[in-house]
Amino acid sequence: MILQALVKYYEDLAEEGKVAREGWCQAKVSYALNLSKEGKILGIVSLKQEVPRGKKKVWIPSPAIVPEMVTRSSGISANFLCDNSKYILGIDADGTNERVLECFRAAKEKHLDILKDVEGDMAQAVRLYFENWIPEKAQESSEIKDNWENLTDGGNLIFCMGMEYAQDDLYIRQEWNQSRNVSAGVPEGVCLVTGEKAEISRIHRTIKGVPGAQSSGAALVSFNAPAFESYGKEQSYNAPVGKYAEFAYTTALNYLLGRREYTFQLGDSMVVFWAENGEETYQDFFSMAAEPEPDNQEELKGLFENLKRQGVIRVNDISLNPDQRFYILCLAPNAARLSVRFFYEDSFGNILENFSRHYQRMSVVKPSWEKREYLGTRQLLYETVNQKSKDKLPIPNMAAMVLQAILSGSRYPESLYTNTLIRIRAEQGNVTWGRAGIIKAYLMRNRKWEKGDNYMGLNEASNETPYVLGRLFAVLEAVQMDANPGINATIRDRYFNSACATPAFVFPILLKLKNSHMRKLERDKAGSKIYYEKLLTGIMGKFEAFPKQLSLEEQGKFILGYYHQVQKRYEKKEDK
Repeated sequence: MILQALVKYYEDLAEEGKVAREGWCQAKVSYALNLSKEGKILGIVSLKQEVPRGKKKVWIPSPAIVPEMVTRSSGISANFLCDNSKYILGIDADGTNERVLECFRAAKEKHLDILKDVEGDMAQAVRLYFENWIPEKAQESSEIKDNWENLTDGGNLIFCMGMEYAQDDLYIRQEWNQSRNVSAGVPEGVCLVTGEKAEISRIHRTIKGVPGAQSSGAALVSFNAPAFESYGKEQSYNAPVGKYAEFAYTTALNYLLGRREYTFQLGDSMVVFWAENGEETYQDFFSMAAEPEPDNQEELKGLFENLKRQGVIRVNDISLNPDQRFYILCLAPNAARLSVRFFYEDSFGNILENFSRHYQRMSVVKPSWEKREYLGTRQLLYETVNQKSKDKLPIPNMAAMVLQAILSGSRYPESLYTNTLIRIRAEQGNVTWGRAGIIKAYLMRNRKWEKGDNYMGLNEASNETPYVLGRLFAVLEAVQMDANPGINATIRDRYFNSACATPAFVFPILLKLKNSHMRKLERDKAGSKIYYEKLLTGIMGKFEAFPKQLSLEEQGKFILGYYHQVQKRYEKKEDK
Protein backbone atom coordinates (compact mmCIF):
# COMPACT_ATOMS: atom_id res chain seq x y z
CA MET A 1 0.00 0.00 0.00
CA ILE A 2 2.83 2.42 0.84
CA LEU A 3 4.65 1.78 -2.43
CA GLN A 4 1.44 1.98 -4.47
CA ALA A 5 0.58 5.37 -2.97
CA LEU A 6 4.09 6.66 -3.64
CA VAL A 7 4.04 5.41 -7.25
CA LYS A 8 0.73 7.21 -7.83
CA TYR A 9 2.20 10.35 -6.29
CA TYR A 10 5.24 10.08 -8.54
CA GLU A 11 3.01 9.93 -11.61
CA ASP A 12 1.18 13.09 -10.53
CA LEU A 13 4.50 14.87 -9.94
CA ALA A 14 5.87 13.69 -13.30
CA GLU A 15 2.77 15.07 -15.06
CA GLU A 16 3.57 18.49 -13.58
CA GLY A 17 7.27 18.19 -14.45
CA LYS A 18 8.37 18.34 -10.81
CA VAL A 19 10.40 15.12 -10.89
CA ALA A 20 12.56 13.30 -13.41
CA ARG A 21 11.15 10.66 -15.73
CA GLU A 22 12.20 7.03 -15.54
CA GLY A 23 15.88 6.60 -16.25
CA TRP A 24 16.69 10.08 -14.95
CA CYS A 25 17.08 11.61 -11.53
CA GLN A 26 17.73 14.90 -9.81
CA ALA A 27 21.25 15.27 -8.45
CA LYS A 28 23.19 18.02 -6.70
CA VAL A 29 25.93 19.24 -9.03
CA SER A 30 28.89 21.37 -7.97
CA TYR A 31 30.99 21.94 -11.12
CA ALA A 32 31.00 21.39 -14.87
CA LEU A 33 34.04 20.56 -17.04
CA ASN A 34 33.89 22.84 -20.08
CA LEU A 35 35.16 20.80 -23.07
CA SER A 36 36.31 21.73 -26.51
CA LYS A 37 35.24 19.71 -29.58
CA GLU A 38 38.52 17.85 -29.23
CA GLY A 39 37.65 16.82 -25.66
CA LYS A 40 40.16 19.12 -23.93
CA ILE A 41 39.27 20.90 -20.68
CA LEU A 42 38.92 24.62 -21.38
CA GLY A 43 37.81 25.62 -17.91
CA ILE A 44 35.87 24.77 -14.76
CA VAL A 45 32.36 26.21 -14.36
CA SER A 46 31.01 26.54 -10.83
CA LEU A 47 27.34 25.56 -10.55
CA LYS A 48 26.97 26.33 -6.86
CA GLN A 49 24.38 28.83 -5.72
CA GLU A 50 24.29 31.12 -2.69
CA VAL A 51 21.37 30.58 -0.31
CA PRO A 52 20.53 31.97 3.14
CA ARG A 53 21.04 29.63 6.11
CA GLY A 54 20.00 31.30 9.31
CA LYS A 55 21.83 34.61 9.65
CA LYS A 56 24.44 33.86 7.01
CA LYS A 57 24.63 32.76 3.38
CA VAL A 58 26.30 29.59 2.13
CA TRP A 59 27.18 28.12 -1.28
CA ILE A 60 25.48 24.83 -2.10
CA PRO A 61 25.36 22.61 -5.24
CA SER A 62 22.60 23.23 -7.77
CA PRO A 63 19.98 20.59 -8.62
CA ALA A 64 20.14 19.14 -12.13
CA ILE A 65 18.32 16.37 -14.02
CA VAL A 66 20.94 13.77 -14.95
CA PRO A 67 20.95 10.11 -16.08
CA GLU A 68 19.78 7.83 -13.28
CA MET A 69 22.63 7.25 -10.83
CA VAL A 70 23.64 3.84 -9.56
CA THR A 71 23.29 2.58 -5.98
CA ARG A 72 26.82 2.25 -4.58
CA SER A 73 27.97 0.68 -1.35
CA SER A 74 31.65 -0.30 -1.35
CA GLY A 75 32.14 -1.56 -4.89
CA ILE A 76 33.16 0.32 -8.02
CA SER A 77 30.24 1.33 -10.22
CA ALA A 78 30.27 4.36 -12.50
CA ASN A 79 27.48 6.80 -13.25
CA PHE A 80 26.86 8.23 -16.70
CA LEU A 81 27.72 11.93 -17.26
CA CYS A 82 27.51 12.84 -13.56
CA ASP A 83 29.85 11.60 -10.85
CA ASN A 84 32.56 12.65 -8.40
CA SER A 85 36.18 13.42 -9.24
CA LYS A 86 37.35 9.82 -8.77
CA TYR A 87 35.23 8.63 -11.68
CA ILE A 88 35.27 11.71 -13.91
CA LEU A 89 38.90 12.86 -13.43
CA GLY A 90 40.59 9.86 -11.79
CA ILE A 91 41.77 11.97 -8.83
CA ASP A 92 40.86 12.62 -5.21
CA ALA A 93 42.13 15.06 -2.58
CA ASP A 94 45.42 13.14 -2.26
CA GLY A 95 46.03 12.76 -5.97
CA THR A 96 45.55 9.36 -7.53
CA ASN A 97 46.12 5.71 -6.65
CA GLU A 98 45.18 2.31 -8.03
CA ARG A 99 41.72 2.36 -6.47
CA VAL A 100 40.95 5.81 -7.90
CA LEU A 101 42.31 4.75 -11.30
CA GLU A 102 39.95 1.76 -11.27
CA CYS A 103 37.07 4.15 -10.72
CA PHE A 104 38.16 6.25 -13.69
CA ARG A 105 38.58 3.16 -15.91
CA ALA A 106 35.05 2.03 -15.02
CA ALA A 107 33.68 5.45 -15.99
CA LYS A 108 35.76 5.49 -19.19
CA GLU A 109 34.52 2.08 -20.24
CA LYS A 110 30.88 3.00 -19.56
CA HIS A 111 30.99 6.31 -21.46
CA LEU A 112 32.85 4.91 -24.48
CA ASP A 113 30.45 1.97 -24.67
CA ILE A 114 27.30 4.13 -24.58
CA LEU A 115 28.61 6.96 -26.79
CA LYS A 116 30.50 4.90 -29.39
CA ASP A 117 27.92 5.40 -32.17
CA VAL A 118 26.29 8.65 -31.00
CA GLU A 119 26.32 11.62 -33.35
CA GLY A 120 26.91 15.25 -32.45
CA ASP A 121 29.71 17.45 -31.17
CA MET A 122 28.86 16.87 -27.50
CA ALA A 123 29.11 13.08 -27.72
CA GLN A 124 32.35 13.39 -29.65
CA ALA A 125 33.83 15.76 -27.06
CA VAL A 126 33.03 13.42 -24.16
CA ARG A 127 34.40 10.41 -26.09
CA LEU A 128 37.63 12.18 -26.91
CA TYR A 129 37.96 13.40 -23.33
CA PHE A 130 37.90 9.86 -21.91
CA GLU A 131 40.16 8.53 -24.66
CA ASN A 132 42.85 11.18 -24.08
CA TRP A 133 42.63 12.14 -20.40
CA ILE A 134 45.49 10.82 -18.26
CA PRO A 135 44.71 11.09 -14.50
CA GLU A 136 48.37 10.84 -13.51
CA LYS A 137 49.03 14.11 -15.41
CA ALA A 138 46.06 16.00 -13.94
CA GLN A 139 48.39 18.41 -12.11
CA GLU A 140 49.73 19.56 -15.49
CA SER A 141 46.33 21.06 -16.33
CA SER A 142 46.21 24.60 -14.93
CA GLU A 143 42.39 24.51 -14.81
CA ILE A 144 42.44 21.36 -12.65
CA LYS A 145 45.36 22.52 -10.51
CA ASP A 146 43.75 25.88 -9.71
CA ASN A 147 40.47 24.20 -8.66
CA TRP A 148 41.90 21.03 -7.09
CA GLU A 149 40.31 21.41 -3.63
CA ASN A 150 36.91 22.31 -5.04
CA LEU A 151 36.86 19.48 -7.58
CA THR A 152 37.90 16.81 -5.07
CA ASP A 153 35.56 17.76 -2.21
CA GLY A 154 33.19 14.92 -3.10
CA GLY A 155 30.67 16.94 -5.13
CA ASN A 156 29.28 15.80 -8.47
CA LEU A 157 30.83 16.92 -11.77
CA ILE A 158 29.20 17.07 -15.21
CA PHE A 159 30.30 17.98 -18.77
CA CYS A 160 29.41 21.02 -20.82
CA MET A 161 30.37 22.88 -23.98
CA GLY A 162 29.83 26.53 -23.30
CA MET A 163 26.25 26.87 -22.01
CA GLU A 164 25.15 23.44 -23.27
CA TYR A 165 25.25 20.50 -20.86
CA ALA A 166 25.98 16.95 -21.99
CA GLN A 167 22.90 15.45 -20.32
CA ASP A 168 20.69 17.87 -22.28
CA ASP A 169 22.07 16.89 -25.68
CA LEU A 170 19.30 15.33 -27.81
CA TYR A 171 21.44 12.58 -29.34
CA ILE A 172 22.90 11.58 -25.97
CA ARG A 173 19.46 11.53 -24.30
CA GLN A 174 18.08 9.26 -27.01
CA GLU A 175 21.01 6.85 -26.74
CA TRP A 176 20.77 6.75 -22.93
CA ASN A 177 17.06 5.95 -23.02
CA GLN A 178 17.65 3.18 -25.56
CA SER A 179 20.63 1.70 -23.71
CA ARG A 180 18.56 1.36 -20.53
CA ASN A 181 16.06 -0.86 -22.32
CA VAL A 182 18.76 -3.36 -23.22
CA SER A 183 19.11 -5.81 -20.38
CA ALA A 184 20.39 -9.36 -20.25
CA GLY A 185 19.69 -12.00 -17.69
CA VAL A 186 17.42 -9.77 -15.58
CA PRO A 187 14.73 -11.88 -13.87
CA GLU A 188 11.12 -11.08 -14.66
CA GLY A 189 8.11 -11.54 -12.43
CA VAL A 190 4.84 -10.05 -11.31
CA CYS A 191 5.46 -6.66 -9.69
CA LEU A 192 3.88 -6.47 -6.25
CA VAL A 193 3.10 -2.78 -6.78
CA THR A 194 1.65 -2.62 -10.29
CA GLY A 195 0.49 -6.23 -10.62
CA GLU A 196 2.09 -6.40 -14.08
CA LYS A 197 4.88 -8.62 -15.40
CA ALA A 198 8.11 -6.66 -15.43
CA GLU A 199 11.86 -6.82 -14.90
CA ILE A 200 12.43 -7.07 -11.16
CA SER A 201 14.76 -4.60 -9.50
CA ARG A 202 17.59 -6.37 -7.65
CA ILE A 203 18.69 -3.40 -5.52
CA HIS A 204 16.46 -0.46 -4.70
CA ARG A 205 17.75 3.08 -4.69
CA THR A 206 18.42 4.57 -1.29
CA ILE A 207 16.25 7.13 0.50
CA LYS A 208 17.96 10.27 1.75
CA GLY A 209 16.83 12.88 4.26
CA VAL A 210 15.89 10.82 7.33
CA PRO A 211 17.89 12.12 10.32
CA GLY A 212 19.94 9.43 12.00
CA ALA A 213 20.16 7.25 8.90
CA GLN A 214 23.33 6.98 6.84
CA SER A 215 24.11 10.21 4.99
CA SER A 216 24.51 8.27 1.74
CA GLY A 217 20.95 7.04 2.11
CA ALA A 218 19.08 4.08 3.56
CA ALA A 219 16.92 1.41 1.94
CA LEU A 220 13.20 1.07 2.45
CA VAL A 221 13.09 -2.37 0.79
CA SER A 222 16.15 -4.53 1.41
CA PHE A 223 17.23 -8.08 2.36
CA ASN A 224 20.82 -8.69 3.40
CA ALA A 225 20.87 -12.06 5.18
CA PRO A 226 19.53 -15.58 4.60
CA ALA A 227 17.27 -15.20 7.64
CA PHE A 228 15.20 -12.65 5.75
CA GLU A 229 15.06 -14.54 2.46
CA SER A 230 12.71 -17.28 1.29
CA TYR A 231 12.53 -19.86 -1.53
CA GLY A 232 16.11 -19.04 -2.50
CA LYS A 233 15.23 -15.50 -3.59
CA GLU A 234 18.05 -13.19 -2.59
CA GLN A 235 18.22 -9.44 -2.09
CA SER A 236 15.13 -7.56 -3.31
CA TYR A 237 13.99 -10.48 -5.49
CA ASN A 238 12.41 -11.69 -2.25
CA ALA A 239 9.90 -8.81 -2.56
CA PRO A 240 9.55 -8.49 -6.34
CA VAL A 241 9.15 -4.86 -7.33
CA GLY A 242 9.42 -3.91 -10.99
CA LYS A 243 12.08 -1.48 -12.12
CA TYR A 244 9.53 1.19 -12.98
CA ALA A 245 7.77 0.93 -9.61
CA GLU A 246 11.12 0.94 -7.79
CA PHE A 247 12.22 4.07 -9.61
CA ALA A 248 8.85 5.77 -9.07
CA TYR A 249 8.48 5.19 -5.34
CA THR A 250 12.10 6.08 -4.51
CA THR A 251 11.89 9.25 -6.63
CA ALA A 252 8.63 10.32 -4.98
CA LEU A 253 9.87 9.64 -1.45
CA ASN A 254 13.17 11.43 -2.02
CA TYR A 255 11.23 14.36 -3.45
CA LEU A 256 9.05 14.53 -0.33
CA LEU A 257 12.01 14.31 2.04
CA GLY A 258 13.78 17.03 0.08
CA ARG A 259 10.87 19.45 0.66
CA ARG A 260 11.42 20.41 4.30
CA GLU A 261 8.23 22.47 4.43
CA TYR A 262 6.25 19.25 3.91
CA THR A 263 8.05 17.16 6.51
CA PHE A 264 8.58 17.45 10.24
CA GLN A 265 10.68 15.56 12.72
CA LEU A 266 8.91 13.83 15.60
CA GLY A 267 11.30 12.36 18.13
CA ASP A 268 13.67 10.18 16.14
CA SER A 269 11.20 9.85 13.26
CA MET A 270 10.61 11.84 10.11
CA VAL A 271 7.01 12.40 9.01
CA VAL A 272 6.16 13.00 5.34
CA PHE A 273 2.67 13.63 3.96
CA TRP A 274 0.98 14.14 0.60
CA ALA A 275 -2.36 14.26 -1.17
CA GLU A 276 -3.25 11.61 -3.73
CA ASN A 277 -3.65 14.16 -6.51
CA GLY A 278 -0.28 15.77 -5.77
CA GLU A 279 -1.79 19.18 -4.94
CA GLU A 280 0.49 20.87 -2.43
CA THR A 281 -2.21 23.07 -0.88
CA TYR A 282 -3.42 20.05 1.07
CA GLN A 283 0.07 19.66 2.50
CA ASP A 284 0.05 23.31 3.58
CA PHE A 285 -3.23 22.82 5.45
CA PHE A 286 -2.06 19.60 7.07
CA SER A 287 1.19 21.20 8.20
CA MET A 288 -0.81 24.06 9.73
CA ALA A 289 -3.07 21.60 11.60
CA ALA A 290 -0.28 19.30 12.84
CA GLU A 291 2.23 22.01 13.78
CA PRO A 292 0.40 25.32 14.36
CA GLU A 293 2.55 28.42 14.45
CA PRO A 294 1.81 31.49 16.60
CA ASP A 295 0.85 33.49 13.51
CA ASN A 296 -1.70 31.03 12.06
CA GLN A 297 -3.75 30.19 15.17
CA GLU A 298 -6.74 32.27 14.05
CA GLU A 299 -6.66 30.75 10.56
CA LEU A 300 -6.70 27.27 12.03
CA LYS A 301 -9.56 28.18 14.35
CA GLY A 302 -11.58 29.43 11.37
CA LEU A 303 -10.73 26.26 9.44
CA PHE A 304 -12.07 24.02 12.22
CA GLU A 305 -15.21 26.15 12.62
CA ASN A 306 -16.01 25.96 8.90
CA LEU A 307 -15.43 22.22 8.90
CA LYS A 308 -17.72 21.74 11.90
CA ARG A 309 -20.55 23.99 10.72
CA GLN A 310 -20.57 23.60 6.96
CA GLY A 311 -18.47 20.48 6.33
CA VAL A 312 -16.12 22.41 4.04
CA ILE A 313 -12.40 23.10 4.19
CA ARG A 314 -11.95 26.80 3.59
CA VAL A 315 -9.48 29.45 4.72
CA ASN A 316 -9.73 32.90 3.20
CA ASP A 317 -10.36 32.26 -0.53
CA ILE A 318 -8.99 28.71 -0.62
CA SER A 319 -11.38 25.74 -0.64
CA LEU A 320 -10.40 22.07 -0.69
CA ASN A 321 -12.20 18.79 -1.18
CA PRO A 322 -12.87 17.02 2.18
CA ASP A 323 -13.00 13.65 0.38
CA GLN A 324 -9.48 13.95 -1.03
CA ARG A 325 -7.35 10.94 -0.04
CA PHE A 326 -4.38 11.94 2.09
CA TYR A 327 -1.35 9.94 3.24
CA ILE A 328 1.02 10.24 6.21
CA LEU A 329 4.19 8.14 6.41
CA CYS A 330 6.38 8.05 9.52
CA LEU A 331 9.95 6.76 9.00
CA ALA A 332 12.71 6.08 11.52
CA PRO A 333 16.40 5.24 10.95
CA ASN A 334 17.52 1.65 11.45
CA ALA A 335 21.21 1.28 10.54
CA ALA A 336 21.42 1.14 6.72
CA ARG A 337 17.65 0.71 6.46
CA LEU A 338 14.48 2.60 7.26
CA SER A 339 11.84 1.46 9.69
CA VAL A 340 8.20 2.35 9.05
CA ARG A 341 6.72 3.61 12.33
CA PHE A 342 3.28 3.88 10.75
CA PHE A 343 1.46 4.60 7.50
CA TYR A 344 -1.95 6.25 7.66
CA GLU A 345 -4.47 6.92 4.91
CA ASP A 346 -7.83 8.67 5.19
CA SER A 347 -9.89 11.43 3.64
CA PHE A 348 -8.49 14.89 4.29
CA GLY A 349 -11.74 15.97 5.94
CA ASN A 350 -11.64 13.11 8.45
CA ILE A 351 -8.03 13.85 9.35
CA LEU A 352 -8.83 17.51 10.03
CA GLU A 353 -11.89 16.54 12.07
CA ASN A 354 -9.75 14.26 14.23
CA PHE A 355 -7.27 17.10 14.76
CA SER A 356 -10.18 19.36 15.74
CA ARG A 357 -11.51 16.84 18.28
CA HIS A 358 -8.02 16.36 19.71
CA TYR A 359 -7.53 20.10 20.19
CA GLN A 360 -10.99 20.37 21.75
CA ARG A 361 -10.08 17.66 24.27
CA MET A 362 -6.78 19.45 24.97
CA SER A 363 -8.55 22.77 25.58
CA VAL A 364 -7.96 24.20 29.08
CA VAL A 365 -7.82 27.66 30.58
CA LYS A 366 -4.39 29.19 29.89
CA PRO A 367 -2.16 31.77 31.58
CA SER A 368 -2.75 35.32 30.38
CA TRP A 369 0.66 35.48 28.73
CA GLU A 370 0.00 32.42 26.56
CA LYS A 371 -0.96 33.50 23.01
CA ARG A 372 -1.26 30.02 21.50
CA GLU A 373 -4.69 28.50 21.08
CA TYR A 374 -3.39 25.12 19.94
CA LEU A 375 -0.43 23.05 21.05
CA GLY A 376 1.18 21.28 18.08
CA THR A 377 2.23 17.64 18.19
CA ARG A 378 5.90 18.35 18.80
CA GLN A 379 5.16 20.94 21.51
CA LEU A 380 2.80 18.44 23.13
CA LEU A 381 5.57 15.83 23.29
CA TYR A 382 8.01 18.36 24.75
CA GLU A 383 5.74 18.53 27.80
CA THR A 384 6.80 14.96 28.65
CA VAL A 385 10.56 15.66 28.75
CA ASN A 386 12.90 17.65 30.95
CA GLN A 387 13.11 21.12 29.43
CA LYS A 388 16.51 21.67 31.03
CA SER A 389 18.00 18.54 29.48
CA LYS A 390 20.26 18.72 26.42
CA ASP A 391 18.36 15.83 24.85
CA LYS A 392 14.74 16.94 24.61
CA LEU A 393 13.61 14.02 22.45
CA PRO A 394 10.56 12.11 23.71
CA ILE A 395 10.44 8.31 23.87
CA PRO A 396 10.86 7.24 20.20
CA ASN A 397 7.91 4.85 19.86
CA MET A 398 5.63 7.09 21.88
CA ALA A 399 6.07 10.07 19.56
CA ALA A 400 4.87 8.15 16.51
CA MET A 401 2.04 6.50 18.46
CA VAL A 402 0.76 9.86 19.68
CA LEU A 403 0.57 11.28 16.17
CA GLN A 404 -1.11 8.14 14.87
CA ALA A 405 -3.69 8.34 17.68
CA ILE A 406 -4.45 11.97 16.85
CA LEU A 407 -4.78 11.28 13.12
CA SER A 408 -7.13 8.33 13.58
CA GLY A 409 -9.02 9.63 16.59
CA SER A 410 -8.08 6.48 18.53
CA ARG A 411 -6.92 6.09 22.13
CA TYR A 412 -3.75 7.89 23.16
CA PRO A 413 -0.82 5.66 24.14
CA GLU A 414 -0.72 5.03 27.88
CA SER A 415 2.90 6.18 27.93
CA LEU A 416 1.82 9.74 27.04
CA TYR A 417 -0.21 9.97 30.25
CA THR A 418 2.24 8.18 32.53
CA ASN A 419 5.23 10.17 31.26
CA THR A 420 3.33 13.40 31.80
CA LEU A 421 2.62 12.40 35.42
CA ILE A 422 6.25 11.36 35.91
CA ARG A 423 7.44 14.73 34.60
CA ILE A 424 5.06 16.62 36.92
CA ARG A 425 6.31 14.61 39.90
CA ALA A 426 9.94 15.14 38.89
CA GLU A 427 9.33 18.89 38.90
CA GLN A 428 7.43 18.85 42.22
CA GLY A 429 4.02 19.73 40.84
CA ASN A 430 4.94 22.02 37.96
CA VAL A 431 1.68 21.75 35.99
CA THR A 432 1.86 23.70 32.73
CA TRP A 433 -1.21 24.27 30.59
CA GLY A 434 0.13 21.75 28.09
CA ARG A 435 0.43 19.06 30.74
CA ALA A 436 -3.03 19.85 32.07
CA GLY A 437 -4.36 19.60 28.51
CA ILE A 438 -2.73 16.19 28.02
CA ILE A 439 -4.28 14.87 31.22
CA LYS A 440 -7.73 16.16 30.31
CA ALA A 441 -7.51 14.78 26.74
CA TYR A 442 -6.32 11.39 27.98
CA LEU A 443 -9.05 11.04 30.58
CA MET A 444 -11.72 12.00 28.07
CA ARG A 445 -10.53 9.68 25.29
CA ASN A 446 -9.02 6.73 27.11
CA ARG A 447 -11.05 6.70 30.34
CA LYS A 448 -14.38 7.83 28.83
CA TRP A 449 -14.52 10.82 31.17
CA GLU A 450 -17.67 12.28 29.65
CA LYS A 451 -17.72 15.15 32.14
CA GLY A 452 -14.37 16.34 30.76
CA ASP A 453 -16.05 18.99 28.60
CA ASN A 454 -17.01 20.75 31.83
CA TYR A 455 -13.40 20.96 32.99
CA MET A 456 -11.86 23.41 30.56
CA GLY A 457 -11.61 25.82 33.47
CA LEU A 458 -12.37 25.66 37.18
CA ASN A 459 -15.47 23.56 37.87
CA GLU A 460 -16.66 24.75 41.27
CA ALA A 461 -19.71 22.48 41.07
CA SER A 462 -17.64 19.30 40.80
CA ASN A 463 -17.93 16.83 43.67
CA GLU A 464 -15.32 14.38 42.36
CA THR A 465 -13.08 13.83 45.38
CA PRO A 466 -9.71 13.75 43.53
CA TYR A 467 -10.53 16.97 41.68
CA VAL A 468 -11.72 18.66 44.89
CA LEU A 469 -8.55 17.57 46.71
CA GLY A 470 -6.44 19.18 43.98
CA ARG A 471 -8.38 22.41 44.49
CA LEU A 472 -7.87 22.12 48.26
CA PHE A 473 -4.11 21.74 47.86
CA ALA A 474 -3.98 24.83 45.62
CA VAL A 475 -5.91 26.90 48.17
CA LEU A 476 -3.67 25.74 51.05
CA GLU A 477 -0.67 26.78 48.96
CA ALA A 478 -2.28 30.17 48.30
CA VAL A 479 -2.83 30.66 52.05
CA GLN A 480 0.84 29.95 52.70
CA MET A 481 1.98 32.33 49.93
CA ASP A 482 -0.37 35.09 51.07
CA ALA A 483 0.83 34.77 54.65
CA ASN A 484 4.49 34.73 53.61
CA PRO A 485 4.99 37.04 50.58
CA GLY A 486 8.14 36.31 48.61
CA ILE A 487 8.56 32.81 50.02
CA ASN A 488 11.06 30.75 47.99
CA ALA A 489 9.51 27.30 48.46
CA THR A 490 5.91 26.35 49.14
CA ILE A 491 4.11 23.20 50.24
CA ARG A 492 4.06 22.22 46.57
CA ASP A 493 7.80 21.63 46.55
CA ARG A 494 7.67 19.27 49.52
CA TYR A 495 4.20 17.74 49.65
CA PHE A 496 2.65 17.78 46.15
CA ASN A 497 3.68 14.26 45.07
CA SER A 498 2.60 12.58 48.30
CA ALA A 499 -0.63 14.60 48.52
CA CYS A 500 -1.48 13.50 44.99
CA ALA A 501 -0.84 9.81 45.74
CA THR A 502 -1.71 9.38 49.46
CA PRO A 503 -4.01 12.23 50.58
CA ALA A 504 -4.96 10.72 53.95
CA PHE A 505 -1.32 10.74 55.02
CA VAL A 506 -0.48 14.30 53.94
CA PHE A 507 -3.53 16.56 54.19
CA PRO A 508 -3.85 16.40 58.02
CA ILE A 509 -0.29 17.77 58.17
CA LEU A 510 -1.12 20.50 55.66
CA LEU A 511 -4.26 21.55 57.56
CA LYS A 512 -2.19 21.98 60.74
CA LEU A 513 0.28 24.15 58.83
CA LYS A 514 -2.64 26.12 57.48
CA ASN A 515 -3.75 27.09 61.00
CA SER A 516 -0.48 28.88 61.69
CA HIS A 517 -0.70 30.69 58.35
CA MET A 518 -4.27 31.75 59.13
CA ARG A 519 -3.17 33.28 62.45
CA LYS A 520 -0.61 35.34 60.61
CA LEU A 521 -3.22 36.47 58.06
CA GLU A 522 -5.56 37.42 60.93
CA ARG A 523 -2.92 39.86 62.19
CA ASP A 524 -1.89 41.30 58.80
CA LYS A 525 -4.72 40.62 56.31
CA ALA A 526 -8.01 40.01 58.06
CA GLY A 527 -9.98 40.25 54.83
CA SER A 528 -7.91 37.53 53.20
CA LYS A 529 -8.41 35.26 56.19
CA ILE A 530 -12.19 35.52 55.91
CA TYR A 531 -12.04 34.88 52.14
CA TYR A 532 -9.90 31.73 52.54
CA GLU A 533 -12.04 30.39 55.40
CA LYS A 534 -15.18 30.60 53.26
CA LEU A 535 -13.39 29.02 50.29
CA LEU A 536 -11.95 26.19 52.38
CA THR A 537 -15.29 25.51 54.07
CA GLY A 538 -17.00 25.16 50.69
CA ILE A 539 -14.31 22.81 49.36
CA MET A 540 -14.07 20.66 52.52
CA GLY A 541 -17.83 20.14 52.46
CA LYS A 542 -17.61 18.32 49.11
CA PHE A 543 -16.08 15.12 50.52
CA GLU A 544 -16.42 13.09 53.71
CA ALA A 545 -12.90 11.80 54.33
CA PHE A 546 -9.44 11.83 52.80
CA PRO A 547 -8.90 8.67 50.70
CA LYS A 548 -5.85 6.60 51.59
CA GLN A 549 -4.67 6.32 47.98
CA LEU A 550 -5.50 7.74 44.56
CA SER A 551 -5.24 5.68 41.37
CA LEU A 552 -3.35 7.02 38.35
CA GLU A 553 -6.64 8.14 36.83
CA GLU A 554 -7.60 9.93 40.06
CA GLN A 555 -4.17 11.52 40.30
CA GLY A 556 -4.81 13.09 36.89
CA LYS A 557 -8.04 14.63 38.19
CA PHE A 558 -6.19 15.84 41.30
CA ILE A 559 -3.66 17.61 39.09
CA LEU A 560 -6.42 19.18 37.00
CA GLY A 561 -8.16 20.48 40.13
CA TYR A 562 -4.89 21.95 41.35
CA TYR A 563 -4.13 23.57 37.98
CA HIS A 564 -7.62 25.08 37.59
CA GLN A 565 -7.64 26.54 41.11
CA VAL A 566 -4.19 28.07 40.60
CA GLN A 567 -5.29 29.66 37.33
CA LYS A 568 -8.36 31.05 39.08
CA ARG A 569 -6.11 32.66 41.67
CA TYR A 570 -4.02 34.35 39.00
CA GLU A 571 -7.16 35.41 37.19
CA LYS A 572 -8.39 37.18 40.31
CA LYS A 573 -5.08 39.03 40.67
CA GLU A 574 -5.34 40.24 37.07
CA ASP A 575 -8.91 41.44 37.65
CA LYS A 576 -7.75 43.51 40.63
